[in-house]
Amino acid sequence: MRVVVAGATGLIGSRTVARLRDHGVEVVPISRSTGVDVVTGEGLSKALRSAEVVVDVTDAPSRAERTSAEFFGATTANLLQAAAAAGAEHYVALSIVGANRVPAGYFRAKAHQEEQARRSPMPHSLVRATPFFESVEAMSRSDVHADGVHVAPVLLRPVSADDVAASVAHVAVGVPLFGALEVAGPEEYRLDVLTAKLLAARGDLRGVIADPRAPFFGAALGERALLPGPAAHLGDRTLAQWLERH
Repeated sequence: MRVVVAGATGLIGSRTVARLRDHGVEVVPISRSTGVDVVTGEGLSKALRSAEVVVDVTDAPSRAERTSAEFFGATTANLLQAAAAAGAEHYVALSIVGANRVPAGYFRAKAHQEEQARRSPMPHSLVRATPFFESVEAMSRSDVHADGVHVAPVLLRPVSADDVAASVAHVAVGVPLFGALEVAGPEEYRLDVLTAKLLAARGDLRGVIADPRAPFFGAALGERALLPGPAAHLGDRTLAQWLERH
């Protein structure tokens, strides 16, 4: 099996490539560093030659709605077109839990990406992940409020990037879902509590303020907007285990 991974040098992409190779799959990693630009389409036709599966784990340069919508609109269209031209039989895209119910910000951009896949004749699978430990930690570092880190008190089941990559790789070597698989972590936290634990583990003394108005990925969220459904696949990595490895 020949699998092309777009976004192969990113947080999820690099791990997905490793997991696929563990499956004994022939992997073609593509990114700008390999001479392929998924936004403009430059180099895609050559890179996808003889591809059987195309995995899209690219990510927008910003969580702002307009920027992310423009990015995913262009990259998804280019990848789907090139995959079809190459005779690929399966397109797999990484999305986010909540994309189907949060009509704002990055979530809306991801919903549009999902709709592009559904409308395409290409057999597809969507992997919707809950927020990663890595992304929550990065957001806490970038908060610039003088009185502390402002976080919406919403519920979530944070997941490790390794568990997400394992699920993406597993889906890629299987039959197309023509739908979405949700992937989440084994533990449930409130986002402000999780953020406080991550900060404390790094020796960051800033306080965490539960602020219902604080946006997450450019959207105001209801308390349960980030929770997966009951059929979600649960990863193995707990917060304590993740912190031990990071």
